Amino acid sequence: MKHICRLLLMLLGWKTINGVMPHKKGIILGVPHTSAWDFVISYLYYTSVGGTVHILVKREFFFWPVGFFLRKSGAIPIDRSKGATVVKQTIDLMNQYDEFHLAITPEGTRAKTIHWKAGFHAIAKGTGATVYLGFFDWRKKEIGWTDTLELTDNPQEDIRRMKAYYKSKGVVGKNRDQFSFED
Repeated sequence: MKHICRLLLMLLGWKTINGVMPHKKGIILGVPHTSAWDFVISYLYYTSVGGTVHILVKREFFFWPVGFFLRKSGAIPIDRSKGATVVKQTIDLMNQYDEFHLAITPEGTRAKTIHWKAGFHAIAKGTGATVYLGFFDWRKKEIGWTDTLELTDNPQEDIRRMKAYYKSKGVVGKNRDQFSFED
């Protein structure tokens, strides 16, 4: 599967930056998230570099046959009806494994949003996971990660630093008008 995904990325014109996250527990942030295609490109990327990454998907999508394919691609059903417990569910799940890589989009939606969610921050603090600044840049057709984010005890300040990082990289989403660096 690794070679098939690598070939597909190459045929689509994408270049990968870095490989599998080296820490056993890692959270890779996917920015900017403006299209469902981000999932496809991300899956191809992480599989092509030899990794398995998990994503959180609302449990309502896990019906036959969609659920079968979601599970095969690393998706984990999450009960969003319990609101704030999504973070706790994720921490409990990650803490069951010695090695677990999770992909999260801090924007929380494909629609344009100014207020990024800090769930990744609480999950990283609760599991000891390293946070990687991942990206999919549709203008350059580059996907990967280049840096980690050292977390403080102030999630909002960390999000401001993240936004500055992504702004300095000049990343562009598939749907450019649906992404903002604003605070």
